[in-house]
Amino acid sequence: MSRNAKINTLLLVLVAALAVIPLVFGLGDHKEEPFAGADAEAETAITEIDPDYEPWFSPLYEPPSGEIESALFALQAAIGAGVLAYYFGVRRGRRQGEARALERLRAEPDTEADADAGTVSEPRRV
Repeated sequence: MSRNAKINTLLLVLVAALAVIPLVFGLGDHKEEPFAGADAEAETAITEIDPDYEPWFSPLYEPPSGEIESALFALQAAIGAGVLAYYFGVRRGRRQGEARALERLRAEPDTEADADAGTVSEPRRV
């Protein structure tokens, strides 16, 4: 197994552990919504501290249901992942292109030096 394969396997195991450990140990079981988002947690904490608190502003768009909100969040994540994948693909492509260009330069015989050594050049006419 190559070094990269070992690293990739280790990273995959770590990601799986991050997803499974909270479920196995029952983290969040004491809460009404065990896996609520950070916004909901903050709102709950603020209303516990100051029940008369009023937000400074309201959202520009409030989705009509939680399912639509989840779908929009998933769409946003997909677009972000696509942008990142494109960026890393372009970087890798450029790096591979540069490497191929260097290989070609090293592999080609020095045609200018060969031409100068084997032939006598004619004098220039002005």
